[in-house]
Amino acid sequence: MLKIAYDPIYAHPLPPGHRFPMLKYELIPAQLLHEGTITEVNLFSPTELDEATILFTHDKIYWQELRDLPLPPKEQRRIGFPLSAQLVEREIRIAKGTVDGCHYAFEHGIAFNVAGGTHHAGSNWGEGFCMLNDQAIAANYLLNKDLANSILIIDLDVHQGNGTAQIFEQESRVFTFSMHGDKNFPFHKEPSDLDLSLDDGIGDEAYLALLKSTLPRLIDKCQPDFIFYLSGVDILASDKLGKLSVSREGCKERDRFVLEQCKGHGIPVQVSMGGGYSPNLKDIVEAHCNTFRVANQLYF
Repeated sequence: MLKIAYDPIYAHPLPPGHRFPMLKYELIPAQLLHEGTITEVNLFSPTELDEATILFTHDKIYWQELRDLPLPPKEQRRIGFPLSAQLVEREIRIAKGTVDGCHYAFEHGIAFNVAGGTHHAGSNWGEGFCMLNDQAIAANYLLNKDLANSILIIDLDVHQGNGTAQIFEQESRVFTFSMHGDKNFPFHKEPSDLDLSLDDGIGDEAYLALLKSTLPRLIDKCQPDFIFYLSGVDILASDKLGKLSVSREGCKERDRFVLEQCKGHGIPVQVSMGGGYSPNLKDIVEAHCNTFRVANQLYF
């Protein structure tokens, strides 16, 4: 059964200027329910993540300043919006949804989080609307609980996963792979184990060729027993921040290829949705929904 983490708090309204991107967190599950791809039984609502699991990944002082809200204004500006208790709770629940998703992935092969992909959060900083790094937290949870020994993180958001790279720079059991726009945020990029930097305007053919020539070799090299996939749809040509030229069908083919590789090798995968900033909300929702549709076809 396809299990998907979703909670209404995911769509918590942000300050003016940031609310539009949040609408997708309500619309993705609503569309999947409407079309019959999923039913309510596929959705689960995560609780708050325990502090001990957060501290597997994030610095104690940073976490306490985030939790108790005295995070300095300069650090809040780096995150991109003023903090509130509800926004911190939102981040904690997103991270718990990804951790819970790992257990569902072991059971069913794959699991999703409607939100997540908060890959700009480092061990002691938040950045780019990311405060806690959900997939890094979940990867460290698996390592600390002896549930995995070799993990591959596939980050195909248009923005480099700088926080994830920093968190695992000294961790040989986690291989970080980021394929992203070269001339895009973050402008200081932490080195992943493998970074593939893309020129502006790259389209379906070149994008998919590069992915298809890289990922199978990585899986063979790393021999992971768990995979995290960040499936951002800000690679779309319609995206106002992405600078790439991948079509919606090309994005869908990307997801199909990644998930076929996971399924074909029998490796459980947890999927977090990442970014998407097309001016037309329908483009964002449809591209994200395609990731769920592909998974449903391949696994169930």
